[in-house]
Amino acid sequence: MTRPLNILLVRVSSLGDVLHNMPMVADIARHFPDANIDWVVEEGFVSLVRMNARVRNVIPFALRRWRKSLGKAETRAEIKSFFRTLRQQEYDYVFDTQGLLKTGIIMGAARMVKGGRKVGLANGSEGSGYEGISRIFHNLSIPTDPRTHAVARGRIVAGAALGYAVDAPADFGLPAVSDDTPRPEWMPESYAVYFHGTARDAKKWATENWIALGHELAPMPILLPWGSPKEKAEAEQIAAGLPNARVLPKLSMADAIMVARRASLVIGVDTGLVHIAAAFVRPTVEIYADSPRWKTEGNWSPRIINLGDQGTPPSVAEVLTAARSLLG
Repeated sequence: MTRPLNILLVRVSSLGDVLHNMPMVADIARHFPDANIDWVVEEGFVSLVRMNARVRNVIPFALRRWRKSLGKAETRAEIKSFFRTLRQQEYDYVFDTQGLLKTGIIMGAARMVKGGRKVGLANGSEGSGYEGISRIFHNLSIPTDPRTHAVARGRIVAGAALGYAVDAPADFGLPAVSDDTPRPEWMPESYAVYFHGTARDAKKWATENWIALGHELAPMPILLPWGSPKEKAEAEQIAAGLPNARVLPKLSMADAIMVARRASLVIGVDTGLVHIAAAFVRPTVEIYADSPRWKTEGNWSPRIINLGDQGTPPSVAEVLTAARSLLG
């Protein structure tokens, strides 16, 4: 009797990229039901990965926080503890699907069984931050087309290394929405959520567009989450123009995910929480203004409508038509 495979996934950030890596887990589990799958991820995204019941251990990585205090003894102790935890298990396969020096170093530090494979990307996709030096940590590098969708990339790499075809729809392994979960006092029974915020201004949709759309959706309540003081100010500006909009309190990652997974309608720009809503197959309108749609568009369900493209954001009328069609 052969023992189960031990497999480690290294995909540490960002939110959308971590999410888009999750269908790898279902693919591996479908072909190797007994496999033990662990995952190294930035500590801020641990709650998302833990939602996937097929991931055995989530190993938090805190480089974003550590780099601010590398001179402190407690930070160095945390880093040592991370590598100690990483090296507790010997792995048959380690997959680095991010292709950065930092993820390569994590891969390099992982312990392997005799004959184990360290598998990574032979090349990046168009416009990615891929770092070719990461290849020195692989003993198997898988090439992909430079225009491979973000969800497909990791699935292709794992399939090539483990010897199976990627021929099933993307399964993110996320739990179904439960009506038994208590709602915070600010969450209505039915609502739309605007994920309007993003770090890059060029990816945003104009404030007047959000307001015009909200008037057309009234009286449906519109929730406005935010992640930074600048995004909060933008949310307040949108809410000031609408009678049916509410700026939410500062949310944890878990609460932000809950807002996405329970929404009756999600409308947002190309950002992680919009992609999470699409992964939960909520009725979602994804707005593309300054990023190529082919990279991340939700293409696994008719309940996801993708509008616009790099340099050509959609009009209010287009988004409204899509929203109404999803509301049925």
